Amino acid sequence: MAEEVKKMNKVRYYATGKRKTSIARVWLVSGSGEIVINDQKLEEINGPFSLKTYVIKPLVLTNTRDRYDVKATVKGGGTTGQAEAVMYGIAKVLNNVSEEYRRILKTEGLLTRDCRIVERKKYGKKKARKGTQYRKR
Repeated sequence: MAEEVKKMNKVRYYATGKRKTSIARVWLVSGSGEIVINDQKLEEINGPFSLKTYVIKPLVLTNTRDRYDVKATVKGGGTTGQAEAVMYGIAKVLNNVSEEYRRILKTEGLLTRDCRIVERKKYGKKKARKGTQYRKR
């Protein structure tokens, strides 16, 4: 659940975002729009441009890109899962900041957690569901 923490007259918001096996802890503080993920600025992170647009999508939709600083720490999973976990965490934080943003984020589907994860491998199978090939002769 998102929560609000007050520290030295600064309001700091917190939420957790999850996707696949990635877990993102996201803090939102009023500032100039700087986004830091795992102690790296968003511009310095190597990866596809589309993943960077995933991260800033909730901020762009609510027109708060230059109003808040985002600090996130992400663990587990790959680059796509981590980017989507941060996006979901930012959306949850913005929902906690103001109820006005809820309608915008909800219509875009950003407040719904994508719970799909990789299915485990079963014994007697080559993969989760793929079995051995049938041989008649």
